[in-house]
Amino acid sequence: MPLGHIMRLDLEKIALEYIVPCLHEVGFCYLDNFLGEVVGDCVLERVKQLHCSGALRDGQLAGPRAGVSKRHLRGDQITWIGGNEEGCEAISFLLSLIDRLVLYCGSRLGKYYVKERSKAMVACYPGNGAGYVRHVDNPNGDGRCITCIYYLNKNWDAKLHGGVLRIFPEGKSFIADVEPIFDRLLFFWSDRRNPHEVQPSYATRYAMTVWYFDAEERAEAKKKFRNLTKLRSKEGLFSDSVTRAPATACIIHVPVLRMVIDHYESENGTRKNSALRSPGAGGVT
Repeated sequence: MPLGHIMRLDLEKIALEYIVPCLHEVGFCYLDNFLGEVVGDCVLERVKQLHCSGALRDGQLAGPRAGVSKRHLRGDQITWIGGNEEGCEAISFLLSLIDRLVLYCGSRLGKYYVKERSKAMVACYPGNGAGYVRHVDNPNGDGRCITCIYYLNKNWDAKLHGGVLRIFPEGKSFIADVEPIFDRLLFFWSDRRNPHEVQPSYATRYAMTVWYFDAEERAEAKKKFRNLTKLRSKEGLFSDSVTRAPATACIIHVPVLRMVIDHYESENGTRKNSALRSPGAGGVT
């Protein structure tokens, strides 16, 4: 049986037998050893290069403080990656696998119909006690329905380094602490069901986040944003109290799953079976 077919079956099984049930039962789940050491290292090295090159900028707040950097509230530095950039082959491969998992979840995600996602937000907490206060990714219906975070931190010791993602599932009697360990992939609902925080980090902490959008809610959010923009333009209003809709989503093109050989080149050098599409950032969480 071709290896690509085996990978497809494995991903489909993970999506249907693990991710979907966990999301519906507790609102989140994670997969460890997702890419494996070799491929995960390639992603990590590229993220480190982006950090060292100065490509990352202070994360901004959304909502009433849209576009504002408040380091005591949000201490990460970020940049947005589409996956098509030079040197980002490993990131592109990672995104293709996550896209495939979400596609396999399909109609089993309840009311959601996913056909777009954001670009990947590469984030670094610099290790000076930086964190991110409790918040909800999508409190006001901007279209984001699933948050997916891939962690890149080797030899992470939460007792020493902190940096835990703490989730406060709505209506549940427990909290969930997710350590940001290397090659861990986390999924959770983006709306008010999952308030969460990043606890202070005392070592450099890397993560990559993508958001998947519900088509109907996303279209409505874009419509509201266009109407608000027209209104503000006519009346000369520039109040920060108006919440912006997230920037244009990536149209997700899902590449065919393939072996990671010779820097993830496919055997015939082509990509087929586009199922989703992907250009712009999805709004700051």
